[in-house]
Amino acid sequence: MREPLPSYCVATVRPWNIAEYENSIRRLPGEWQLITEEALLTLEHLRAIKPRAIFFPHWNWKVSNEIVSSFECVAFHAAPLPFGKGGSPIQNLIARGFSETKLTAFRMKAGFDDGDIYLQRDLSLAGSADEIFIRMAQLTASMIKEMITRWPTPVPQVGEAVTFRRRTPEQSRLDGAFDLTKIYDHIRMLDAPEYPKAFIEIEGTRIEFVDAELQEGGTLRATATFRKIKP
Repeated sequence: MREPLPSYCVATVRPWNIAEYENSIRRLPGEWQLITEEALLTLEHLRAIKPRAIFFPHWNWKVSNEIVSSFECVAFHAAPLPFGKGGSPIQNLIARGFSETKLTAFRMKAGFDDGDIYLQRDLSLAGSADEIFIRMAQLTASMIKEMITRWPTPVPQVGEAVTFRRRTPEQSRLDGAFDLTKIYDHIRMLDAPEYPKAFIEIEGTRIEFVDAELQEGGTLRATATFRKIKP
């Protein structure tokens, strides 16, 4: 009699992660469940599934201590932990001049981004935020495949901890005497669905920028959308 296949869950809310789940993750060995709503991530629901592990490529809510202590919960963070804990790691790294980072898979604990590390893999920060997130979703799928093939032993985080603050919508404003490279980075790092776009405001009009492109001869091109600001 064959042993039943192990069960796994993926909990995510971002479209690029959901698309990658449908394209590749659900085809991996095992029984797979996708959770995209906070209301479905309950102890009762998970006990019925009995997952070997729950993977969190991108989740907007705090996971309860009951779930973290009852199941193997694996989070993914786009920084080489313990450097880059906290919010908006991709935007904070690009703003600091980084061109690449590490995607870290780590064991969830009660605290944020401080669990033991399973894997770290290189991740390029080139292109728009949308391109980076798609690339990160593909890398996440590859890391999940690697983990379920041969489950790694997590190791403690080592090094100086540096914590980022989650960026606010107001920080999308293009202010100050930026050079073209900094303006380009500012626009592209916010250019993804559901993210507040880079903008300026002039006399009651908000101008938002996407599709930034640095060209030869010191030229920056971008697509601009003009919106009237409601009084």
